[in-house]
Amino acid sequence: MNLKSAFILKRKIYFTRVQFFKPYRFLSSGIYDQTRVVVTGLGIVGPLGVGVNHVWKRLLKGETSASSLTDAAYSDIPCKVAAFIPRGEKNGELNLTKLFRPSDFKKYSFSTVCALIAADEAIKDAAWFPKTNDEYEYTGVAIGTGVIDLMDVFTTGISLKEKGYRGMSPYFVPRILSNIPAGHIAINYSFKGPNHSVSTACATGLHAIGDAYNFIRNKQATVMVCGSAEAVISPISIAGFSRMRALSTAFNNEPFKASRPFDRDRDGFVMGEGAGVLVLESLEHARQRGAKIYAEVLGYGLSGDAYHITSPPDNGSGAYRCMKHALAQNNHEPSEVGYINAHATSTPLGDGIELKAIYNLFKEHSNSLVVSSTKGATGHLLGAAGSVEAIFTYCIAFSKLITSNVNLDNLDVNLPINVAGKSSQPWPEKIQNRRVGLTNSFGFGGTNASVVFCTSDIDCYS
Repeated sequence: MNLKSAFILKRKIYFTRVQFFKPYRFLSSGIYDQTRVVVTGLGIVGPLGVGVNHVWKRLLKGETSASSLTDAAYSDIPCKVAAFIPRGEKNGELNLTKLFRPSDFKKYSFSTVCALIAADEAIKDAAWFPKTNDEYEYTGVAIGTGVIDLMDVFTTGISLKEKGYRGMSPYFVPRILSNIPAGHIAINYSFKGPNHSVSTACATGLHAIGDAYNFIRNKQATVMVCGSAEAVISPISIAGFSRMRALSTAFNNEPFKASRPFDRDRDGFVMGEGAGVLVLESLEHARQRGAKIYAEVLGYGLSGDAYHITSPPDNGSGAYRCMKHALAQNNHEPSEVGYINAHATSTPLGDGIELKAIYNLFKEHSNSLVVSSTKGATGHLLGAAGSVEAIFTYCIAFSKLITSNVNLDNLDVNLPINVAGKSSQPWPEKIQNRRVGLTNSFGFGGTNASVVFCTSDIDCYS
């Protein structure tokens, strides 16, 4: 039985047991906030494959996705490892010729292609097909991208130099604009609500989800298609991050071992590609149309380090404030959280600082909840990481199975924090019926995002 079928069955079993997560909150303005936001659709494409169920099964098995960069263009670049979306005609592989016409690639960047594929799965999963003008007007899109296609810029520059003005494609500028994936999704589905894009480096995906959450809470939309896409693996991007000494180089001959969050021998991240898209809507709207509800969004926090362009402060204060704000938005306590999907990218500096921030906020509860980073399996999808990992956070909370920290051979932490090992493990026993998961994303420039989700064995939404 797959994840979605199991979810529907569980809803039927618990349909008559109604219990709300929390009563409506009373705001300082004296008005009750009655807009609760839920997740009703999921879509993913990434290094572990295409489709939520396929990817989830591979993640549970602890499979990895990194491979060697063998093209001559990478010959003098220290990093020789990346995590590509698997191509082919088998189940879970990306078959572009089946999904797109050759002419589509004149106007679509590969990031846009990934966003369209993930959005199509999420929208169909949510079974949201507007019929009235009002339904179209109150359905919006918030899709972000962290980095434009640098190879597109490079090759266009060469074309301009060699062929002149007429050698440039008229689609060049639209292909490299970070808001174009959101635009294409809105156009393809005629969604006329907020058309929003986020570009906050590796925090992009969670900021897009959080902004969409706020659009619904503020009644600027009823339904939001949100998330992020990133597909920029190329000699330019690999060389650029290598010059920053951000990428792994110690495992070029064993690429599947290169991404190893929290491990003593980690030496940098592995660049990945893909997209994650969620459909959010107000609880009232989802209930009225009889939608299946995966989870509730309980809070969204964001903060700035104001410290350094690429390094977080040693005490993790930015991450601390971000998680604290996400929980405080609707008055939730740190002790309610059972799982944290860490941003941990496998860099020597960042992983330990994030754990320090977690301990500073959760204190003794840090040894009761479980922390893992799914980047050991997927690599780091840059701007797409947050939305893909938000989907993983939901899957973990729903299934009660916390995925392993792939390649974690020697834990590098001196704090009493319960970090997941190399095997999947059950959700903490003390926090079973109401499972709250928090996911983090942090980006260059000192920008941070945290989103809190909750699901339950009890049908809390009817």
